[in-house]
Amino acid sequence: MTHSIISPSTPPQKPTHFRWVIFTTMFFLLAVNLMDRITLSIGMPYIKEEFSLSPTMQGLILSSFFWTYALLQVPGGWMLDRFGPRKVITGALIGWGFFQAVIGLATGGISLIIARLGLGAMETPVSPSGAKLSSTWLTQSERGRGAVIMDAGSPLGVAVGGIVVAHLIVLFDSWRITFVIVGLFTMLLGAVAWRILRDRPSQHAKVDKEELAYITAGNLVAGDDPNDTTPTKGLGISWFTMIAIMVGRASWGMVYWGLLTWGPSYLAQAQGLNLASIGNSTFLIFILGALGCLFSGFFVDYLVKRGVSHNVALKSLLSLSGIVGLGVLFALSTIKDPVLAVGLLSVAAFFMMFGSLYWSFPAILAPKDRVGLIGGIMNMANSCAGILVPILVGVILQATGSYESVLVYFAICAGCYTLGTLCINFNRLPTKKGQLLYQK
Repeated sequence: MTHSIISPSTPPQKPTHFRWVIFTTMFFLLAVNLMDRITLSIGMPYIKEEFSLSPTMQGLILSSFFWTYALLQVPGGWMLDRFGPRKVITGALIGWGFFQAVIGLATGGISLIIARLGLGAMETPVSPSGAKLSSTWLTQSERGRGAVIMDAGSPLGVAVGGIVVAHLIVLFDSWRITFVIVGLFTMLLGAVAWRILRDRPSQHAKVDKEELAYITAGNLVAGDDPNDTTPTKGLGISWFTMIAIMVGRASWGMVYWGLLTWGPSYLAQAQGLNLASIGNSTFLIFILGALGCLFSGFFVDYLVKRGVSHNVALKSLLSLSGIVGLGVLFALSTIKDPVLAVGLLSVAAFFMMFGSLYWSFPAILAPKDRVGLIGGIMNMANSCAGILVPILVGVILQATGSYESVLVYFAICAGCYTLGTLCINFNRLPTKKGQLLYQK
């Protein structure tokens, strides 16, 4: 009598989700990035006393970060395309941690400016690297989430980082020790980034074949030849779309960096809040901004999965963002109630942080060998806004003597951000032999 042995079938293995570990890591790195960036603002009351810095010198020191940060965005994007995010991010962390620590050894205003120039140069490729990783690690329907998970670290870094740095200065009774500790911590993160990050999913041992197949299938773009490995000529997107992206991003940056640099002064001088209330209000405003950032990315990806095109989904959500921002900021110019003002600023932050979706644009629009470059150009526009808006707001305040005109200016910028976004063509242009088949 023959007995047959029936082996139970092996259940299909669920694909890994290591791609979200990559973007959680980027979220944390962006939070540290912004924490390092605002550390000097927190420590400035102590630093200016020690070095007897004039207001003009303080302004130069605070803005000097953006001089190299803006100037090197395009070379930083090129480096990402040439050497890959893993090497570039690791080197950037070690470099900017070093310059952060060097600030703690400064002897005066000039040495502070030199250290801030180095910090700006080393932080250059971090934000564009998220767009580069998105193009290889995420599917078309996941890039909204990837962009906002990464960029939500920025407002969170501002909200939490300011509190952490302030407490460290109080704990050690020294801004110098605080800068050195923060710098060394950032340098150690270079080893963490090297261990976790990879340029492509196929290079990581923790990505199984099911996840790799899922990512590959989700990255197929109609109109592109998968066998064409010819290097892309030019930008890989039309100049009209590139200019629209730069206008939209720079206008958004005017509002974001304007509120970041002048928001506390507005709350103190126009609304009469004390230092503790300003700290609590800033925390609330930027936490709401982080939540708005996350909501926008998850909602866009939900719409795309439901069959809505990126063109419709992104333009609809970002137009809502700009229109609400315009209305709220304009309304703020007539508000004298501090509680209502903080509430409206929180609403503005929630909707304006939908602008983090811009970091999904390079991966959606550009060929893979131009994602870093497009991200760098886009961030250069944002960085130029970071340079200009503190100066422009100061000029407006000096000319008018009130924040009403400043808030109207921010409202106009929100409108320009909306118009720039509406001019972007999110329908990916096909290429052949590295060249666009047609411009649009």
